[in-house]
Amino acid sequence: MITDAETSQHDQLHSREVRYILMMSFRALCLVAAAVLVGAHAPLLWVWIPICLVGMVLVPWFAVLLANDRPPKRRDRRGGQQFEQPAPELASLPPATPVRIIDAD
Repeated sequence: MITDAETSQHDQLHSREVRYILMMSFRALCLVAAAVLVGAHAPLLWVWIPICLVGMVLVPWFAVLLANDRPPKRRDRRGGQQFEQPAPELASLPPATPVRIIDAD
């Protein structure tokens, strides 16, 4: 589809939910893998357990950060004044007439 429209709030939420579920599934996989490796007395256990622990600790943190993050606003949709182009109503004003000031004591 060719359009300039942003994705809907529902689609953004759905993609964040799917990403969160995938990351938390990876965390559960790390937990199961660590339990299996410890139970099986796998060789190089001192290498595999820290890798699984890092996956169990850091992945949920990243999952929450990414689930709460939304895509950035596009530059042309931001509010506020843009300094590159003058505001249209200011560009169409007639030239200013000189102001007379009467100074009285």
